[in-house]
Amino acid sequence: MYKEKENDKPFDVRGWIKRLAALRNIRPLLLLVWKTSRLAVVSSLALVIISALRPVAILWVSKLIMDRLVATVSRHEPVASDLWLLVGLEFGLVASGELLASLSDINDSLLADRFNKDMNVKVMEHAANLDLAPLESPSFYDKLERARTQTQARLGVLRGIAGAIQELITLLSLSVAIFYYSPILLALVVVTVIPSLFVETHFALVSYAIFERRAPQRRELEYIRYLGASAENAKEVKIFGLEHHLIERYKRLADQFYEETRSLVTRRATIGGLLKILATGGYYTTYAVIVYHAIKGKISIGDFTLLAGTFGRSRAGLQSIFSQFVNMTNQSLFVNDLFDFFKITPTVCQAKNPLPAPRPIRRGFEFRNVSFMYEGSEKKILKDVSFRLEAGEHLALIGENGAGKTTLVKLLARLYDPTEGVILLDGVDLRKYDLADLRKEIAVVFQDYVRYSMSVRENIGFGKIDDLHDQGRVEQSARESNAFRIVERLPQRFNQMLGRRFEGGVDLSAGEWQKIALARAYMRKAQLLVLDEPTASMDARAEHEIFKTFNDLMKGRTAILISHRFATVRMADRILVLEGGVIREQGTHQRLMRLAGRYAELFQLQAQGYQ
Repeated sequence: MYKEKENDKPFDVRGWIKRLAALRNIRPLLLLVWKTSRLAVVSSLALVIISALRPVAILWVSKLIMDRLVATVSRHEPVASDLWLLVGLEFGLVASGELLASLSDINDSLLADRFNKDMNVKVMEHAANLDLAPLESPSFYDKLERARTQTQARLGVLRGIAGAIQELITLLSLSVAIFYYSPILLALVVVTVIPSLFVETHFALVSYAIFERRAPQRRELEYIRYLGASAENAKEVKIFGLEHHLIERYKRLADQFYEETRSLVTRRATIGGLLKILATGGYYTTYAVIVYHAIKGKISIGDFTLLAGTFGRSRAGLQSIFSQFVNMTNQSLFVNDLFDFFKITPTVCQAKNPLPAPRPIRRGFEFRNVSFMYEGSEKKILKDVSFRLEAGEHLALIGENGAGKTTLVKLLARLYDPTEGVILLDGVDLRKYDLADLRKEIAVVFQDYVRYSMSVRENIGFGKIDDLHDQGRVEQSARESNAFRIVERLPQRFNQMLGRRFEGGVDLSAGEWQKIALARAYMRKAQLLVLDEPTASMDARAEHEIFKTFNDLMKGRTAILISHRFATVRMADRILVLEGGVIREQGTHQRLMRLAGRYAELFQLQAQGYQ
């Protein structure tokens, strides 16, 4: 049920300040639009000005026609020679409205499409420049969702500005006639419309507050819908009978949205309707005055036609301007989300004069007293970790879930920077190297690798995007990961679309997908290869085939293996045992078994499972 929030108070001062402050975004937004297409902006402005002057011209021509008709009928004068010319002129002015509207629609639609494309590209580019810290934050995703999905809101500001300019020009031209006739009546129309501005602005602010507050619930709603209606989840949902639970949860959450919205809409319509009656009363008061003056002969029928039309059009224009202002300030709050998103800066930054990545790596990597904890958390994932990874060495990391293995790899690839301590590469702080160049020398297959709903070629070739169309390299990478036999069975081989998202796509088993991901890593020919549970979804035979060629492929190159399978880690030159974010043991398999410590205990536990 809707409950009054802090922002839902009559004439909330802080809310108005926030709304007016959001208008500062209009100038940078207009600059972005100007950069999108200067010609389209100029054309739009010209069409706005022409369209704005049409109503005045139509009313003035109507006045002239009425005066000539009255003179012809009442005074029995001959038909004025220009009467039919005026009728034709009025027809032309009215008809031109359709043409102007069509031209505006075409121009604005094309401008909106280009602007939409440019803004989405900018959002993607900025998100690409950010590191993992904000990307793994729920609050960031709320902001990203608002920045990404509020395209219509951004366009709403542009339409609001154009509409307000057009109505303002029209109103100013109409006001000249009204002010000349009676400044008091003009003031009456204005005063009776103003209350609607405050009420509409207040409710628009409340609507935004609800939208902002509900961002996490909207993401939850979308996620539940995805769980209940997607091929990826259908098997498990049906097996466990989750359909009705998900449906009920979706309905419950959606009903909360509905109740909150219903309460707001009802009060907005009730109060707004009463104030519109007040505005209508002000208009008809002025209308009664000019009717009275027309009866008394103080104004001509043509003047009456002009003034009645002018008052009616002015009232509508005032309401439209206020409405556009409300809309502009409301949409400016959404635009505020966009510019707030652009203000987010990466924490992993490029050095001013970065060094190129060493080719070849000669001494390897070194962790010196490295600690790390995620932003907003007080728990350290890694605690004072120190070790060396020699060039050409194959290192295995083992430990229970949450021990810090994957976090260590993310630090190595500079997806994060240490909270404390330093990571060296060939004796140089990792932060001094060119970030993009460094990552070219690192290939990682994460446990939660991406399954691209694209072709086999792209799924593999993304490992080295510059060689995406090098068929020989793509095929060789597939052979090295034992994925080639999978590709051979596909109808379109390397051009086959994978996944069920698009028509004609073919899905693979988890183990087959893992081989494709491994081929993507091999594609890179990086100096450091990191495999995080690389064979977790494969059977014993497939795992044996993978590692049979692994040592030959990685000869002379550095590798890190993260695995819970001890048959895999035994092939490593050295094994690190992580527990609670610290290194408990390290050494070869034989040495660690002789120590009879944590590694030996885990090894024996796993061995018993095969007996």
